[in-house]
Formats: sequence, C-alpha cells, structure tokens
Amino acid sequence: MNKEKKNFALIGVAGYIAVRHVRAIKDTGNKLVASLDRFDSVGFMDSYFPEADFFTEFERFDRHIAKLNRLGTQVEYVSICSPNYLHDSHIRFALRNGADAICEKPLVLNPWNIDALQDYEKETGGKVWNILQLRHHKAIIDLKEKISSGPAHKIHDIDLSYIASRGNWYHYSWKGDVEKSGGVATNIGVHFFDMLTWLFGEVKENRVHFLKGDKAAGYLELERARVRWFLSIDYNDIPEEIKAVGQRTFRSITIDGQEIEFSGGFTDLHTVSYENILAGKGYGLDAARKSIQTVYTIRNSEPIGLKGDYHPIIKEIEHDL
Repeated sequence: MNKEKKNFALIGVAGYIAVRHVRAIKDTGNKLVASLDRFDSVGFMDSYFPEADFFTEFERFDRHIAKLNRLGTQVEYVSICSPNYLHDSHIRFALRNGADAICEKPLVLNPWNIDALQDYEKETGGKVWNILQLRHHKAIIDLKEKISSGPAHKIHDIDLSYIASRGNWYHYSWKGDVEKSGGVATNIGVHFFDMLTWLFGEVKENRVHFLKGDKAAGYLELERARVRWFLSIDYNDIPEEIKAVGQRTFRSITIDGQEIEFSGGFTDLHTVSYENILAGKGYGLDAARKSIQTVYTIRNSEPIGLKGDYHPIIKEIEHDL
C-alpha cells in the first residue's frame, strides 16, 4: 500500500538553499502545495511542483494556508528558507497553523529564542526540526565513531579554515547586516560549530581573536578538542595556490595534523534529513542549542587580538588588527 503524501508549504522559495528542500520534498514522495517569496524568480519549480500555488505577499500566503486547512487539505509541514532573522517568526507561523516546522540553519539568532519556541511547541503540539545535514555526512559519522572508540582522555587539536568568497552584493543584502544575519560566523560557520560540538562535546571556552564584517577568527576549547578557527568571505584571504586554479572557496579541517576530507557527499543530505524528520528521528530544538549559543557568544565578544592560541592565518592579516 502506498504511503499517504504529506502536504508541505515553503517560505523563501527563491533563495539559494530552497531548491534542496523542494527536491527533498519530491524525493521523499510528498507534495508542495504552496510557497512564498518576495521575489518571483522561481522557474525551477516547473521541474518539481508546477501545480503548487505561489505568493509574493505573506498576508495572501497566510490566508491561503488557513483556507487549505479549513477545507481539509491540512498543511503538515512548513519548510523555512527565509533570511535568518525571520526564522523565529516563520516557525511560529507554522506551529500556529498546525504544522511542524523544518528550518534551515541557523534555527534562530539568540539562545533564548529556543526556550520560547519550546514553550510554543508545548502550546501547539507541533514540532520544530532543524536541518543539520553535516550530521548525516558519512565521513563525519565515521569520524564520530572513530573518536568515540578512541581513548576517552584524548584531547584533539583542530584547525578549521573556511573561506567562501562573496562579491559586493553580499554587503548590500540582508546577509551583510549583522542584525539580520548574525554576522559572518553565523552565516557561514554555524554548521561547522554544530558539527564540532556534536563530535567533541560542550564548549568550555570561547575566545575571539578577530571579528569584522567579512571575517572572524577565534579559539574554542571543547570537552575533547582544542579548535583554532578562521572564517572569511574575503577573496583576498584565499591561499595563492587555490586562486591559481581558479577556485573562490577554500575549506580545510585538520584533526591532529591530519586533513579531514568531506568535500563530496553533500548532494542528497537534505533528502536524508527529510527522511529522518518524516520518521520522527530528526534534530529538534535542543540539538541546535550549542551552535546557536556559540555563534551568539562570538557575535557579542570583544576581540582580544593576537593573544594565546590563535589561527595561523590571522598572523598573515595582523595589519588589520
């Protein structure tokens, strides 16, 4: 017997990450019935759900979802791919309309928002699910098993470098506004911080050496790891050998001097996340707490400069300090 299709709505369908959610809805055998975005460049929908209703105004979308629910087409999940600062509001919208929320990273910008949403879950009976796709990556799962089976007392030394160069548009979009995005450490780093705390435990110390609009660096001491991290969207920070081959992104994670390779294997991770969520085994609000607290602390820290154990890349740009 065929399983009954679940009805989905999606907020932020014109965004970069939305296509992975739409594909996951399709791949899991479910149906997108309505979507919303201020921008109407959503032609990719023709390949997935051409019959889905589309709105550019939240008020009309809100009314439509209420109408569908009233007429018996209950929207059971709302996928949220909107700008970071709107996640909290859109999660509440989903729960208020009797749907579970499936939200992109960062789930919210502030730790206390998680507490409030947990209260809202209890009031509505709904559930908030977070997309933490790195936890489903085979290389990361294998690494977690290796760490768990190793000496319990071992403290690992980690260097994390991630440079995802962005053009001038970035600074004029909501992503360039710290109040709306949470800043560079949140925008491009939250999934790495989630991965690290998932692998190595609670944050014991969180120091920031450098923090500005397009880059940040610091030191995390976890239960089982010492982490020097550097995050940047500045093309000038990319190593010359990487620029020479025409690449605009550089990612490197070393653990005890050994490079961890996980550049591939991302294609279907949103689908895997959806499969787990639909089976009731996804990652909820508590799973997001460590990474949200980490990036919140970074965003609100006073940088200490070149003191203590700092990332080596910072030495190269110390004239900016």
